Amino acid sequence: MIFDREHECMNRADLKKLQEERLRVLVKRVYDRVPFYKRLFDTNGVKPEQIRTLDDLQRLPVTKKHNLRDEYPFGLFAASMKEVVRIHASSGTTGKPTTVGYTHNDIVMWAQVMARSLAGAGTSEDDIVQVAYGYGLFTGGLGAHYGAELLGASVIPISGSNTQRQLMLMEDFGTTVLCCTPSFALYVWDVAQQLGLDVTKFPLKVGVFGAEPWSEAMRHDIERKWNIKACDIYGLSEIVGPGVSCECVDAQSGLHMADDHFLSEIIDPETGEVLPEGERGELVITTLTKEAFPLVRYRTGDITRLTTEPCSCGRTNTRMARVFGRSDDMLIIRGVNVFPSQVESVLLMSPQVEPHYRLVVDRRGALDNLEVQVEISPSLYQDVTQGILSTDDIAIFTEHETLVRLKSNIQKNIKDVIGVNTGVTFKEPGSIERSEGKAQRVLDLREEKNVS
Repeated sequence: MIFDREHECMNRADLKKLQEERLRVLVKRVYDRVPFYKRLFDTNGVKPEQIRTLDDLQRLPVTKKHNLRDEYPFGLFAASMKEVVRIHASSGTTGKPTTVGYTHNDIVMWAQVMARSLAGAGTSEDDIVQVAYGYGLFTGGLGAHYGAELLGASVIPISGSNTQRQLMLMEDFGTTVLCCTPSFALYVWDVAQQLGLDVTKFPLKVGVFGAEPWSEAMRHDIERKWNIKACDIYGLSEIVGPGVSCECVDAQSGLHMADDHFLSEIIDPETGEVLPEGERGELVITTLTKEAFPLVRYRTGDITRLTTEPCSCGRTNTRMARVFGRSDDMLIIRGVNVFPSQVESVLLMSPQVEPHYRLVVDRRGALDNLEVQVEISPSLYQDVTQGILSTDDIAIFTEHETLVRLKSNIQKNIKDVIGVNTGVTFKEPGSIERSEGKAQRVLDLREEKNVS
């Protein structure tokens, strides 16, 4: 289903013309209304009238995350508080959050791009959508909520956590679409197994998963366990929330950008140089239609690639690849760039381990060390622990022939993918902490040692 055929299937030449018209309006708006951008443009010798075409975009300086924090709370707003009808904030773990404002028109636009996303993922007015993203200051819950309502679907606004209740309502209410993080979808499945529920008999048909990087291997794992289609959705609170882009259920081959609202570029995260189409780098977004909180060339920190090749579904929007990871989540191990999703893709190749893992980074002497902790499957755990009567016999567990062989295979596959030797530690099923929000995959002990 295509919700907004006029804009989702627009001729690329017409789209470029629309983007340039909106870019000119945006640049003048932020220069006139946001003191930060006036200072930034003036410092870089750029005037609004110099920005006429998309080629001129590179003349504009980038906006960085710290700029949003420096201007906390409302310094980047381009609308008066009388015009602002909603305030959201990022889920930052340290310091002040980044605040985002919305005018009435911004809310309408957000609902529209979310409706596009959900429709592309196979949602219609006949569906029952269970929104298990968090509500409140986090943008996920309300974004999915308004998009589903605009489609005419029935919405269950359950928010996150309450896992057993999620399953009860999913079964009793006949949920057909689930919106949550991919790690939470796996956690709910785990709980269903503990309760003896066969979720493949639920009417659920599709999941719209986002808010954290996840691998293609995890997609296949979720689809197999739930017997559904799993579509990737992308967004961030600074831009609008979820709905910036989303996969279509027909092709599942890249996330369709809402090009008429969000202008996208890929840059080298080290040099800031704009990269050619198809190359992997950091996603930079300019909000073309935001009124309250417009951003010019915002560095998202997300690593992906873009293509303008039309999709087999009929949409002509720019497609972005699944996010490989974040530039600030990227680990540098002995000079090699490592993303958690790369390790995840290797782990999920083996049915003998579970999709629950943690990467522990430490420093031994002058060298960085990466240890991969991963749960083994319940069936394998039962096999290898037969005859172990006490913790005194734990060596029997770690030295079991099956685990030794499995460890060697995983280490080899990880080395082939990321080029770094890693340690692998197998954990008991259920022993790695589950997340009902965004999964925390990395424990970097190097920072603690640097502080001490």
